[in-house]
Amino acid sequence: MFLTIKRKSIIAVICALLIVASVVVYFTAIKPAFSPKPTHVIVIDAGHGGRDGGAVGVSGTTESELNLMYAKQLASLCEEFGMRVVLTRSDMNGLYDETASNKKKSEMEKRRKIINESGGELMVSLHMNSFPLSSSSGAQVFYAKGDEQGLFLAKSVQTSICKSFKSARDYVTVGDYFVLNTSNIPAILIECGFLSNPSEETLLKNEDYCREFCYCILAGILAYFTP
Repeated sequence: MFLTIKRKSIIAVICALLIVASVVVYFTAIKPAFSPKPTHVIVIDAGHGGRDGGAVGVSGTTESELNLMYAKQLASLCEEFGMRVVLTRSDMNGLYDETASNKKKSEMEKRRKIINESGGELMVSLHMNSFPLSSSSGAQVFYAKGDEQGLFLAKSVQTSICKSFKSARDYVTVGDYFVLNTSNIPAILIECGFLSNPSEETLLKNEDYCREFCYCILAGILAYFTP
């Protein structure tokens, strides 16, 4: 399902580049007209933070820490490909104003402000899922209703993820999320997997798994930008 932990990092790089190439070829034929900037600017949103830890895994892993782990890994890979990255948060602190009476509202307004004032070309929000049924598994990508570029970005990233992770959902879904609905740029939200599934939680915490997963997101982004 994913690269063996003990393999050398060079193998991961080669496989990632092959993923990029295959996804680019696939989407070239159906890509709508798009003229990206010379240097791409990507906004990466690590969900939750501070007092809001989000979902909690069966072993006690908090969603907020894994969201940040994946956001930083994706940011690093995007920068390796010459992109400029804007992170909505870069540590475990929350984005809310400590004096705000409604901290959730304060946090979401701060995210909206960062995203829409970033100068970014697209936004990727990273989350971890949870469900009462522990057998639920697989990554899924969401986009805002009516966001045509967001839909294409979602399909591009979901297709890339499915090439390496067989448990991933093979479809994208409209998501009624604040960061998607209020974004002025094409935006997607990725539920990377289920913390409520013991086996998937173990995988999600693994650094090599995280790196390969983020390579797949990057491949989908590169395919989206391909003329």
